[in-house]
Amino acid sequence: MLGCLAAFAGQAAVIYKWTDSDGVVHYSDQPVPGAVKIYTTSSSTTGAPASGRSNADPQAPGAKKPAEPRMGFTQFSITSPQPDQSFFGDEIVGVNLALDPALKEDQIITWHLNGKQLDDQPPNATRLTLPRLDRGAYVIAATITDQQTGDSLTTDSVNFYVRQPTELSPQHKKP
Repeated sequence: MLGCLAAFAGQAAVIYKWTDSDGVVHYSDQPVPGAVKIYTTSSSTTGAPASGRSNADPQAPGAKKPAEPRMGFTQFSITSPQPDQSFFGDEIVGVNLALDPALKEDQIITWHLNGKQLDDQPPNATRLTLPRLDRGAYVIAATITDQQTGDSLTTDSVNFYVRQPTELSPQHKKP
């Protein structure tokens, strides 16, 4: 399952996710009836701060010019949850977006969980909580859109998991 996701990590892609009758989650690049679209993106300037320095000589023949931070952000990544982090039981999932410099007045943030926009979040929310998620695999991403220019920038997607204890687990509380 994770190998399928890793194949798409190097470029923007649409992945389809569905759960079969046995409760097994599947991912594919082909649509399946009942599947949910998940949009994944990857960018060399997102997720890591831009230092503005390069080991390569920019004046050397054929040298690439250092990448400029997109939309003026030197840091734009989801710092919580951590990639592939697991949450157990009724834990609240805290989500944090590291953003530097701060959001400008004409920029808005939209959050996507498993490819669906979270409409109940303020347009400038860099932190949010996801209470009581069902058992399963989740993908979260944030997009900043400049309302004047129409430019947008999306974080790398972060996968995380919610697990529920079984009846036999010591974590399971009996009434």
